[in-house]
Amino acid sequence: MMVNEMVDDEPKSLGRCSVFTYAVGHMLNDITSSCWYTYLLLYLTDIGLSPSNAATVTLTGQFADAFTTIIAGELIDRFGHFKIWHVMGCLLVALSFTSLFGGCLPCKILGSDSPVVQTAGYCISSVIFCSGWSCTQISHMSMVNGVTLNPTSRVACVSCRNAFTMIASLILYVIAFFVFNKETSSSQVDIKNQYQLMAYISIFIGAVFVIIFQLGTKEPSLKEESNGKRATASWTYWLKKVLYYQVLSIYVLTRVVTNVSQTFLAVYVINDLRMSPSSKALIPAIIYLSSFVASVLLQELKWSGERLKAFFSAGGLLWLFCGAVVIFLPINMHAFMYVLSILIGIANALMMVTAIGMESELVDKDLDGSAFVYGSLGFIDKVLCGVFLYFLESYESADPVPCDLTYPCFSVTRFSLGFIPGISALIGVVVAFFIRFHTPNPKTLREPFLA
Repeated sequence: MMVNEMVDDEPKSLGRCSVFTYAVGHMLNDITSSCWYTYLLLYLTDIGLSPSNAATVTLTGQFADAFTTIIAGELIDRFGHFKIWHVMGCLLVALSFTSLFGGCLPCKILGSDSPVVQTAGYCISSVIFCSGWSCTQISHMSMVNGVTLNPTSRVACVSCRNAFTMIASLILYVIAFFVFNKETSSSQVDIKNQYQLMAYISIFIGAVFVIIFQLGTKEPSLKEESNGKRATASWTYWLKKVLYYQVLSIYVLTRVVTNVSQTFLAVYVINDLRMSPSSKALIPAIIYLSSFVASVLLQELKWSGERLKAFFSAGGLLWLFCGAVVIFLPINMHAFMYVLSILIGIANALMMVTAIGMESELVDKDLDGSAFVYGSLGFIDKVLCGVFLYFLESYESADPVPCDLTYPCFSVTRFSLGFIPGISALIGVVVAFFIRFHTPNPKTLREPFLA
């Protein structure tokens, strides 16, 4: 009798349709951010910006993203309306993305292509893009604890969201593969046309999924006090929790791993491994395909706090191995990069799904403070990643480093793609070891997304 009562008191799990409509809500963000991290540095240097100016554009966007994240998180906690914030962010992303990858608008207005005007123009586009991106991200992530209180369903939502992140990235790389395989001249006009075509197609596909999310997902309700005001958990409530800082470390380190590696991957395969131009689309596509498969499998598992820690640690150690291989892989063995990309994809999925799952474990039923948690973690993540990328890209060489075919040679790209993610993953594993969650026995999803 007691067991039956406990089962009846458990929060109801979600069906596949609800999981699906929630999970696709980040597709526009995902497909555009994949383009941002994978191709922005390559694009800006290809059209004539110096690596330091390209790094300035990236840093400006990252800081705009960071500050908008914390502001949006506070406003969402105070006033709610997750879906309104989501659609506003999507509009800003769509409007600014073609400017970012399609040409410098201030340059056209002023009739000048000087490095200063170009850098300023792309900085403006990056600020608008990243501000909209963060509004969409925080509203979508903080909704998950309002969509369901069932811990396994929350992980299923996160896992399927991650799976659709992989689908979005795969879509981008398929588009990129065909765009970059077309025979064109290396003029700046043709380069801009290639990226602008990719941007338009990406925005159209992402917009379709935004509509599905808006129509299929209900607006979560926040608690109200007797005076009609929103009941929000204060910042000090979270800042006094040791678990908050532990999950913060896990999430930020995971984002460093994924963002830094994604930024330097295309440059690494072209400049360091001397692979064909199509590889800058094919290698990332393999990574995201393997991540997608891993994410789908992860959402079918039973989940508890201890299992989140175990799978995160497995992903971190796998990334440590991959980082070491990246550093020491010689040019004449570049074909091994195709195998390594599968392992990187699996490691990324293990770390990202479990890191976001730990965020949900931290928030648990405190929905009214969830946006602060996701916003503050996102703020630290974006500031730290922005600083990392700025300094690493500033020392990046636009041309391939002279190197013996049979021996690995040092470059900023190898260091950035191999050492930084590898050591970040290792630190994350150490932090995860000391985390203590208070999660009940693991339960399966009532109706898995992929039955």
